[in-house]
Amino acid sequence: MFTRKYALKMLVWYETYSSVSDAIQRETSLKRWPRKWKLDLIEKMNPEWEDLYLSF
Repeated sequence: MFTRKYALKMLVWYETYSSVSDAIQRETSLKRWPRKWKLDLIEKMNPEWEDLYLSF
């Protein structure tokens, strides 16, 4: 499991989609983004880097 392998402890960003195919397409495109763009995406949604796990 990815979270266990990398010892991840917090959820700092997420997106929701109505279809699995849309989610997979978005995930695929994000994997090609530079790290800076990904960090900017997190900062835009969660500037304090709070754990969003309890938001569900």
